Amino acid sequence: MVPLDSAAATELVMRLMAVPGKSCEEGLIAEEVSRSLQQAGVSREWITFDQAHLRTRVRGQVGNMIVHIPGTKPGPTVLFSAHLDTVPICVGCKPQRVGEMIQSADPTTGLGADNRAGVAAIIAATSELKRSQVPHLPLVLCFFVQEEIGLQGSRHLDRDQLGPIDLAVNFDGGNVEKLTVGATGGERMSVDIRGIPSHAGIAPEAGVNASSIASLAIADLLREGWIGRVERREGSGTSNVGVVQGGEATNVVMPQLTIRAEARSHDSVMRRAIVAAFERAFSSAVEQVCAIDGRRGEVHFSSHVDYDSFRLDEGAPSVAAARASLLAIGRHPFAEVAGGGLDANWLFRHGIHAVTLGCGQRQVHTTEEKLDLADFLDACRVVIDLATR
Repeated sequence: MVPLDSAAATELVMRLMAVPGKSCEEGLIAEEVSRSLQQAGVSREWITFDQAHLRTRVRGQVGNMIVHIPGTKPGPTVLFSAHLDTVPICVGCKPQRVGEMIQSADPTTGLGADNRAGVAAIIAATSELKRSQVPHLPLVLCFFVQEEIGLQGSRHLDRDQLGPIDLAVNFDGGNVEKLTVGATGGERMSVDIRGIPSHAGIAPEAGVNASSIASLAIADLLREGWIGRVERREGSGTSNVGVVQGGEATNVVMPQLTIRAEARSHDSVMRRAIVAAFERAFSSAVEQVCAIDGRRGEVHFSSHVDYDSFRLDEGAPSVAAARASLLAIGRHPFAEVAGGGLDANWLFRHGIHAVTLGCGQRQVHTTEEKLDLADFLDACRVVIDLATR
């Protein structure tokens, strides 16, 4: 196997983690990735961007970066992907090495190893391939934007710009030995409850409190087993009421309240059943609360699918190839199905069956985030092995 310059790979990942680039603001990190790839020997002409950021819910600075590297030997075309953006807590990160871990020197920030480690693993491996001039397969690199806010970059990927793909490996958080072969589907709900305002001390009976409607609906969902971990005859999944916002004063019967919630399941039919239960509960609750004159409030319910579930056969070509590469570097791969969404969810919908590997990220999305260097360096080696196998 092509030897890996561990020191150079470590310096690269630390440099990338220090570049700000939260979701929708990936312009600076995209420039740094492009510069790093060109320094590694990738022609500027091979680097392109799609227009995904113009189709996402929130307009971003740049689209997905797509890099076509011609093969120097015949064989299947291999896609390596990772996402560029980090969660906001990682902006301002100051990476420092502590033994065999990297963490932020600033205790108020996260590290951004999710997913700059995946990006760095792909670039470091590409650099070694170019430096060694070892024959390699045709490669496509894809760096997604807006992953952390609902997989928006991969959802709006220009599939045609990728071209034909035979094998696909996506890098994200976790252990490098873990082969993520499937993931849950997720749907977000928004509930706008309109009550009727009234003075809470003089004439509370003349109003309809939006919080009363919300409370009845949530209590009903909890009683019927539709909140939290959902286990029913119809199937299983999860749901959560994550945001409740409403009211401005204690002396006014609350006139408006907004709820944001989510439903997840590996079964899309079950996910839709959870969403339908939420809609029924709020529709029923609004009928149970009225003012003294008989007037009632209103509920406006909407939902949208962030990503649908998928599952790969453990013998699928990408899974088998990644497993073989992990074994070749002395690792012990195991397959799992994720409880959250991945860019691989949308790649699957685009007709690309990608297996997802971690890069050693630990405690992501927190100020305690760390990167395990042994896992990260082995992720680099997996890319090299797959590209030259």
